Formats: sequence, structure tokens, C-alpha cells
Amino acid sequence: MPSPRAVLDLAVVVPVYDEAGNVAPLLAEIHAALAGRLAYQVIVVDDGSTDATLDELTHALATDDRLTVVRHRGRSGQSAALRTGIERARARWIATLDGDGQNDPADVPRLVELACRESGVPRMVAGYRRRRRDSLVKRLSSRLANVARQVVLADGTPDSGCGLKVFPREAFLRLPYFDHMHRFLPALFRMQGGVVEVAEVHHRPRRAGRSKYGTLDRVLVSVVDILGVVWLARRTSVPDAEELA
Repeated sequence: MPSPRAVLDLAVVVPVYDEAGNVAPLLAEIHAALAGRLAYQVIVVDDGSTDATLDELTHALATDDRLTVVRHRGRSGQSAALRTGIERARARWIATLDGDGQNDPADVPRLVELACRESGVPRMVAGYRRRRRDSLVKRLSSRLANVARQVVLADGTPDSGCGLKVFPREAFLRLPYFDHMHRFLPALFRMQGGVVEVAEVHHRPRRAGRSKYGTLDRVLVSVVDILGVVWLARRTSVPDAEELA
């Protein structure tokens, strides 16, 4: 069991909302992928679930000494859940996974290895779901949103909405926070002088439950958010600073 005060290699942060039937198998897969490789913790943030998700997490806590569960009393959104988990992490590196089980935890060690390569600046590795296992409507709406982001923001990321990412904790906490920021992490990371690398990852069908995202409403929200990120980009500058001995 890791010491409560130990600084770990990696914190896996998983936001969930009404993911009963997906949470327990996902936790088992995370441990299978990371046990013996890294000193790690898993932080699951329940964003006000109304199904049996919290019951499953409470049951897991009884036997999982690497697991931390945080609950929002009301639904606050995926970006808020991510920030809650990352703020509580005790690791230099963060890996994020969607709570629906469609991201494959077996991809995490490879992304961590890529992220840890020396570059002199903070490095994010963003997953790319080349072969999506979603409905046609969801794939098309996601593709439209990604194209819009790339055209307007030029973030160099073909799948900014992929939940599987690895990045330094401190770099994330320096980013401007707003609702839906999780969809723009590569662009925000680049604004702060970071490097973003894209790595192809597996994508799987949902085991249980249903998607929480709409189609038209998601596209409309994305348009507003993109304009907000453009505003931030035009007002963000990273000084070229040098420390004198």
C-alpha cells in the first residue's frame, strides 16, 4: 500500500457520471495495466451520479488501497470532475480516462513513456481514436467538432475530445479553467508553451449504460467554446525568461 504522503509516478483520473456496470471492470483493467510498472494511484470523481455508480465505487474502496473516490454532490461537468481529481493527485504525471470503459487502460504505459521523454518543456501525449467504436451519428458529430477545432485553433490534434491523455499535473493546474475545457486541452497546453504529441490508441464499444452527449447541442456548445479559446489565445503570451546564476 502506498504511503498517503508518498509522491507517486502517476495518478489516473477518471470522471464518471452514471457509469454503473462500467466502473468495476475499468478499475480492474487499470490495475492490470499498471501494477508492477509504476507507483500509481487511481482517483475516480463521481459527478453526482444517480444510478448505482457510487455503490460500486464504495464496494471497490473496501479492497482497493490505491483507489480514491471523490463525489460531487451535484452534477458539475466533466471538466470540473477532472480538475477535482487532478487537484487531489499526489503524482507528477496525470493520465485521464473516460469512465465509460471505451478507452483501453493498456494504452496508458505507452503514453506515459512518450510523455516522459526529455524535451525541456512540458509534454502532453493526446490519444487518437482512429477506429471509433461509436454510432455513425456520434462519429460524424465528433468529426465535425474536431475539424472545426483544427481549422480555427490549429492545435495539430485530430481527436482533441479523446479522454485518454497524459500530461504533467503542474502544467494542467496552470491552464485557464472553464466549463468544457477538457475538449481543448491540447490547444490550451500549446498556448502555455507546451509540446503536444499524438499517439494512436484503442477504442472499444461501451459495455453498459448510454452516452451522456447529445449531437446538435454538443456542436453548438463547441462553437461557442472555440470562440472563447480563440479569445484566450489572442491574450496569452509566454515570456522567454532566463534565470541568472
